[in-house]
Amino acid sequence: MDTLTPTVEHPETPDVKALLSRHFDLMRSQSPEESCHVMPADSLAAPHITLLGLRQDGILLGVGALARLDPDHGELKSMHTAAEARGRGVARGLLRALLDLAGQQGMTRVSLETGTATAFAAARALYASEGFMTCPPFGTYVEDPLSVFMTRPIGAGDP
Repeated sequence: MDTLTPTVEHPETPDVKALLSRHFDLMRSQSPEESCHVMPADSLAAPHITLLGLRQDGILLGVGALARLDPDHGELKSMHTAAEARGRGVARGLLRALLDLAGQQGMTRVSLETGTATAFAAARALYASEGFMTCPPFGTYVEDPLSVFMTRPIGAGDP
């Protein structure tokens, strides 16, 4: 069996598009529109965004994106593990690949927004275990009781 392999992806690749669609539908079902910051798949093809997949034996198990907010700061977007692949280290592998990518691109900080609901507890725990700490809203986000904002440094002094 192949190891989990990070790959640069395009949102229009059929299996990527299908997984992103599942992610979009799930996020929309768990948060009201005004508090749901999920990106439509076609937005992930923007030049300032790199979309990664994690594959095993060629099968797409997860996706996640790194969006450059400014020269030193990136944001994680569209993190999603296929339901049938959960509990196999896909999310952690993808997160680490995205953090490595941020470092390679010269970023010194990566931030994210996720939900406060119980459905997002595993994601919050994963991020905290990888050194993310809660922070105030960043970029164009505003305070929202349904959002948690997290950030961590990249490079020297990494957790």
